[in-house]
Amino acid sequence: MQAEAAGALLVSSRALTARTPVRSIRPLGRAFFGRDPRRVARQLLGKVLVRRTSGLYLAARVVEVEAYLGEKDPAAHAAAGLTTRNSVLFGPPGFAYVYFIYGNHYCLNVSCEREGRAGSVLFRALEPLAGLDEMSLARGIRVRSSRDRLKLTSGPGRLAQAFGITRARDNGSDLTSPSSSLWIGSDGFRAKSVIVTPRIGITKAVEEGLRYIIADNAFVSGRKSEGFQHG
Repeated sequence: MQAEAAGALLVSSRALTARTPVRSIRPLGRAFFGRDPRRVARQLLGKVLVRRTSGLYLAARVVEVEAYLGEKDPAAHAAAGLTTRNSVLFGPPGFAYVYFIYGNHYCLNVSCEREGRAGSVLFRALEPLAGLDEMSLARGIRVRSSRDRLKLTSGPGRLAQAFGITRARDNGSDLTSPSSSLWIGSDGFRAKSVIVTPRIGITKAVEEGLRYIIADNAFVSGRKSEGFQHG
């Protein structure tokens, strides 16, 4: 896999302790997120989501995301205008927006655009790099094969559960700060090929190419190859 080729974070979770920081990962600055969600989404591919919990670090590479374009996007939560529930979307860029869906699971988004202008990116799938034991425990599954490993973080609900993401715990968290228990950084990895497709799992504004995936990555959820463009 591409992550195995990168190799920077393929270590056991016990090696990534609070006393041994994830030195190879540099947090993304706020300016990275203060742009059009489409640009942010594409460039988030290959970046690393990090969770610091109980003295350990969980880490996983971003392999699938979707862009949501704010108040003019019928599929976006911001389409309803500013509310108490979605206020993070209208605030500064780089903050976590977490919501509960289908009465079943949480979804993680990051706010984009300048403050006062809503926009976001939904995290749809990650490739686990460190903390697999903790992720499997949180997911309630035993990882005995590569197929089991796919079940950890392939899908927005699965990745949220694997990382212990909830609205109460993480909504409004600063994802640009390594002092936060949840943040996003770069270890220098670059996705060689990106596929853009329509968003999935929604019923409104489904025609636009706003889903971005790393080509040929096994952890991508849903359809993996039918897209509008590569690059």
